[in-house]
Amino acid sequence: MRITKKLVDTVSTPERTASGGKAQKFYRDSQIPGFALRVTSSGVKSFIVEKRINGKVKRITLGRYGNLTTEQARIEAKKLTGEIATGIDPLAEKRAKEAKSVTLLQAFDDYFLARNTLSESTIKDYKRSINGYFVDWQNKALLDISKDMVEKRYRSLGKKSASRANNSMRVLRAIFNHAMKKYDDAKGNRIIMFNPVDRISDTRAWFPVKRRQTFIKNHQLADWYKGTLNLNAETTRDYLHLVLFTGLRKSEAAGLRWDAVDFNDKTLTINETKNHEIHTLPLSDYLEELLRKRFENKTNDYVFPSNSKEGHLKEPKTAVKRVCDLSGVTFALHDLRRTFITIAESLDIPAYALKRLMNHKDPNDVTAGYIISDINRLREPMQKITDFIYKHITEENNVN
Repeated sequence: MRITKKLVDTVSTPERTASGGKAQKFYRDSQIPGFALRVTSSGVKSFIVEKRINGKVKRITLGRYGNLTTEQARIEAKKLTGEIATGIDPLAEKRAKEAKSVTLLQAFDDYFLARNTLSESTIKDYKRSINGYFVDWQNKALLDISKDMVEKRYRSLGKKSASRANNSMRVLRAIFNHAMKKYDDAKGNRIIMFNPVDRISDTRAWFPVKRRQTFIKNHQLADWYKGTLNLNAETTRDYLHLVLFTGLRKSEAAGLRWDAVDFNDKTLTINETKNHEIHTLPLSDYLEELLRKRFENKTNDYVFPSNSKEGHLKEPKTAVKRVCDLSGVTFALHDLRRTFITIAESLDIPAYALKRLMNHKDPNDVTAGYIISDINRLREPMQKITDFIYKHITEENNVN
């Protein structure tokens, strides 16, 4: 039959299946091979073309009846079948066209779909960059973001903060690197041929940012500890103590759940870590006492609960500032982790035990991959570190 307006207007709607599922019926044109009308049980009428492309039958929707007239659909069908006859894949061409116009925000969303194991803090950091430093670029096509634009934006951000400028460009670089591998043209070739952020590396223009090396010195531990005891919130005080005595990252400690604390085995476990390796630590006597006391008064599933939407403590910036003021010891939360590892190194803790305690992973260290450390082998080093810290926090005038 020839698909005409009269036919389209008069065809019946197919009934749903016996189980109530959707059904569809096809009316195929006798003059243009592959051209057809599809009618669904919901009454939708669409024009389609079905052709074998690269050995597979593919269905291409031209559009709904109403948006397209019957004659417009026939013209489109002739054009499409002609292209296919010359070896063109219209579906691939359509994908390529969409890929060429993909925006920074779309590429950002695709990046996170692929990187579904990123930590909460990393996701938050990436969103801060996209929504803060590149908000005016979100709807720009990636192909329209040039090296000159990147260089200009980088220098502008650097006037306010060198570290922030570096971090934001690393985020942009990661998105472009992913996009370069994801988006292809109709022949499978890359659409995005270069990463504009490479301009910064090629010209050696990265801002030098010194890594923080601060930590709490041995003779400052007693004053710091006394400062924490003056905090009104016991939850925050215990949180600071746990970070110091474990060397955990601030987010790992804040999100610690009670089901990750095993009083029988005397361990705590962090399942979501920066390097995606499950991290289990033995409990020293001080940590066990601290956690048992908190367990007796637990209010939800978290060791350090709060009224936040997450249900657990977030970074206690106000409390940290108050301890700094009360103790005279200036510190940031990550300084507690550095203090832990500095003390551990000073006690000559074996290198591989130290790596396990800090959950450090070195892909270039082949030997470490063959060493399986039993958690009990970490108990003595953990207790040794605890004893050292406890000795100094309880001896007010001790100076090392």
